[in-house]
Amino acid sequence: MYKYITRADKNGRIQLPVFPGIKSKKVEIIIRPIKKENDTDLMEAATSSMDFWDNEKDDIWNDV
Repeated sequence: MYKYITRADKNGRIQLPVFPGIKSKKVEIIIRPIKKENDTDLMEAATSSMDFWDNEKDDIWNDV
């Protein structure tokens, strides 16, 4: 998996570099505008904390 951050030009065009590891392969490109320079990466935010799953109110499901 590759992550590449770039800036679109004034016409909204984005130029990508060459990625040798994906020659002749089908790829998915997701465009997510960054609101601020210090915007948190979605993957980092999703995996940074498991505290959501470890809570006393929902512990009954652990015994099912």
